[in-house]
Amino acid sequence: MTTTEAPPKTPPGPTPAKRTFAFLRNTWRGLTSMRTALVLLFLLALAALPGALLPQRKLNAPKVDEYITAHGWWGTLLDKLEFYDVYSSIWFSAIYLLLMVSLVGCLTPRSFEYVRAMRAKPVLTPRNLARMPHYRLGRGKTDVAAEIAAAHRQLAGWRRVEREEAGGVRTISAERGFLRETGNLLFHFSMLGLIVFFALGKLYGYEGQVIVQADGDSFCNAGIYNYDSFNAGLRVDGTDLDPFCVKVNDFTARYTESGQPDYYHSNIEYQSGPDLETGTWRPYGLEVNSPLRTAGDRVYLLGHGYSPKFTVTFPDGSQRTQNTQWRTVDPATMLAEGATKFDQPGITDEVQRRTRQLAITGLFAPTAFLHGNVLTSSAPEANDPAVAVDVLRGDLGLDSGRGQSVFEVDQTRVDDGRLKKIARQNLNVGEEIKLDDGTKVRFDGVGQWVSLQISHDPTQGFVLGFAIAMFVGLGASLLVKRRRLWVRVQPGTDDDPGTVIEVAGLARTDQAGYGEEFHRVSERLISGQKG
Repeated sequence: MTTTEAPPKTPPGPTPAKRTFAFLRNTWRGLTSMRTALVLLFLLALAALPGALLPQRKLNAPKVDEYITAHGWWGTLLDKLEFYDVYSSIWFSAIYLLLMVSLVGCLTPRSFEYVRAMRAKPVLTPRNLARMPHYRLGRGKTDVAAEIAAAHRQLAGWRRVEREEAGGVRTISAERGFLRETGNLLFHFSMLGLIVFFALGKLYGYEGQVIVQADGDSFCNAGIYNYDSFNAGLRVDGTDLDPFCVKVNDFTARYTESGQPDYYHSNIEYQSGPDLETGTWRPYGLEVNSPLRTAGDRVYLLGHGYSPKFTVTFPDGSQRTQNTQWRTVDPATMLAEGATKFDQPGITDEVQRRTRQLAITGLFAPTAFLHGNVLTSSAPEANDPAVAVDVLRGDLGLDSGRGQSVFEVDQTRVDDGRLKKIARQNLNVGEEIKLDDGTKVRFDGVGQWVSLQISHDPTQGFVLGFAIAMFVGLGASLLVKRRRLWVRVQPGTDDDPGTVIEVAGLARTDQAGYGEEFHRVSERLISGQKG
């Protein structure tokens, strides 16, 4: 009778829970490795490149629209991939958060290892010191205790421990260069702090731009409605801005012979804190690389432009004067374009008033030059200012409830006939145009405006501190060398009194330069010279 053996049973595989746990464990180990942190840091730098190379919607939305129009489907694709909002995009934020998690997970165990290494005693003295990369043998004239005491004096500043061996032999194990690992940890913790406080700065900071006439006009940081453009952090609603005021008294610019700006300076006055209650104004010379720091904010001088001054004399004899900022279209010659808008006074009927509004649009040349009949500018200084203007009359849409650019009129109102061109002429300072209803438009001269940027970043001090700490840590990790040194002192014999001194050394990192240091230290240890 034959019997058939049952096939061996296959051991059960891991359960789904164990497989999930193993996957998560391996993923965490990979994410928290130093190699992954370095890769993520490289990806973060790479991801920031589009923010520097492409126009960003938060900084210049019209420029983004122009770029998309000029590049067709490619520009549209970049928009869908959030390349015009790099720093708030999903992919940039994901890299940023992964880098933070990787650094925290990588540095935590390394910190515990560092503390254990700092508390541990130097390793035992090897039996055969002659096998070490650096070795020296010498003779001492005193006893073991005296030689060991002298060795302790020579090794001041080293982490060291003394031990005893059989036969009256005594040894010293010494280590130096733990500052290297300290610098390494300082560098990485500072990088983590830099990332964290940079993110907090984006949450609680804000930045805005405003144009102020350089004729004693002022700006107060009382709310976002005072700004021409305002970018707020996620935790800033614009209702609790740092209060201060700035008054712009003048503006001075110098240019090179080629027309490039060489020097910008504006005499301003400011008040903040108790000065707001007493009405005290404090002077300050504002320059491009010398921002005003007050009330926790920084005020930067970004640039300047011109404000043509027009006086309109209406048929009833009433006058209105305005000097509105015009937009620079050619930075080399400061040629500008814009629109100065007027309401005719004395008209109470709203319908009639909206048909009598005036707009003076066109070009302003600080140093006028006629190319045929076309006005242009030959230099950025206001040596011979002139304007080429179109005068429009009709409904400007100022009461429509929709915002419009201060630099131009609503072109749709020109196209549908609600705004009509009634005059065109080139004007020098003091010249005027007489319109069909007797209204006179005179070009009185030109003023200047400055563009200011107000930045608030409550974490900038921390960011600067962590950046400095990063460089200090990097320097320590690159310059400091880990090295070990052992000293063994053996008693002599009756025939050969004195002691036998062995000195050995080992570089824990790069050995470059340790040979010279070992030679100096061993020479002092054996000869007994003072260091």
